[in-house]
Formats: sequence, C-alpha cells, structure tokens
Amino acid sequence: MFRLSQGQLNLLTTCPRKFQHTYIEQLATPYSPEQQEKLAWGSKFHLLMQQRELGLPIESLIEEDAEMHNCLTAFINTTPELFTPLENSDSSFRQAEHPRTLIFQNYLFTVIYDLFIAEPTQAKIFDWKTYPRPQNHKLLAQNWQTRLYLYVLAETSNYLPKQISMTYWFVQLAGENNPQSLNFSYSKIKHEQTRKDLTIILNQLTKWLNLYHEEGEPFPQVEITSKNCDLCQFITRCDRTQETEENYLNNIIADIANNNIYSNRQGD
Repeated sequence: MFRLSQGQLNLLTTCPRKFQHTYIEQLATPYSPEQQEKLAWGSKFHLLMQQRELGLPIESLIEEDAEMHNCLTAFINTTPELFTPLENSDSSFRQAEHPRTLIFQNYLFTVIYDLFIAEPTQAKIFDWKTYPRPQNHKLLAQNWQTRLYLYVLAETSNYLPKQISMTYWFVQLAGENNPQSLNFSYSKIKHEQTRKDLTIILNQLTKWLNLYHEEGEPFPQVEITSKNCDLCQFITRCDRTQETEENYLNNIIADIANNNIYSNRQGD
C-alpha cells in the first residue's frame, strides 16, 4: 500500500516528474542551513504546544529562546479562548497532535492535527504555521493540507461536513503584529469535489506508477511555460536547462513588446 501525505499530493499536482525524483527515486537535495534552522524552530514550537496541552513543563523550551517565548505569549493573549479548558469536558474531546488515517483507493493517508477539539455539534481542526504572514486565502483553500485534513475528518467521524472547520494560526510575529489566523468552513459540496479530485489524481498516479515500474516510463513533466522549472533542483536531470533559458528570453522579448505597445498607446 502506497502511503501519501498532503505534501506529496501538493507536489504530485504541481509536477509529477518532481514527485518521481523526490519520493520514488529519493533524490531530494539536502536542506540549506537556513531551511534547517526554520524547520528546527517549527518543530520546537509544535513540541512546545503539545507539552503545554499535556500539562508538561515548557520552561526548558522557551527559557533560552526569547522569540519563541514572545510568540507563545502573544498567541495566548490573542486567542485566550483557545487555551481555556473545555466547559463540558464530559461531552467534548481535545487533543494535541491528533492522528487520523484513511485508506482511499488502496492509498493510505495519514493526517496529524496540531490541535483537535470535538464537541457534540462541531469539530475544529487547528494548525500552527511558523512563518509570519498568512498565505493568500484562496490558494490556501486549494492547498491539499486544507482539503485533505477536512476530508479525512468527515470520512472518519460522524460529523457532517458543515459541522467541521479548520483554522490556521500564523504564530511567528512580524514586527509588532499579533498572530493572525485564517479559517475554513466545510460543506457537502466541497467534500464531494475533494472526493472527485482525489479519485482523478490517484487514478493518474496508479497509471504512472505502473508505467514507471513495468516499462520504465517516467512521470509526465509540466509545461515549460509554467515556470515551475526555473528554480527546480532537477532542472538539469530533466534536461530542461536550454528550454528554460529559451523560455526566459521569450518572456523578456514578450515584456519588451508589451511595454512598447503600452508606450505607443500612451503616446496616442
């Protein structure tokens, strides 16, 4: 059974060939020191939130990290209700790092909710993001983390889609700003659309995997005009270097032409 995550789904829909190189051939490049530092900070913050939720000591995680201490303090002050124990604890459930699994078309999906709060008539998923500014709401709504997390909960619980929501909290402070959030509601229509899109993607993946393993046929590449190749670490392996250079020059020519047209119109 092939295990899939939301990150793999995002990459698969962005560039199937990059998915092949990264997850099937295990050719991903190492993280840069800056990326490693950001990942380490994010992991530490998630551990901090989990230990706090469990009632465990957190002083050792924040005493030598002023930034993390400030982020946590601002987070608590911004949304104190999120850190308040549930009033009806007998009929409610609350857990940090809450895992759920779903088998769909012989693919195994695993999701982990940073915080999950389930009440009799509603269920809330929370996710901590350790970069300062929220993404575009529309783009984040189409991200497979949002779609998959909501979908899995609806499929593995008795909650109706309309009773489920997901909230991202962007906890790393930007200047003097407080942590910000983006909330996503759910519905039966969204649920069915996700089911259809998942079915299409997984049917494609099954076909590509069979062709790759049985006939050695590589996964499809994206169109060079998509610009996804420009900064990709596999640009040489995919033999896209010349195409990318030509595409870059064509874009420059097109920009010059458009600017000339604009200038002529201004002159008119």
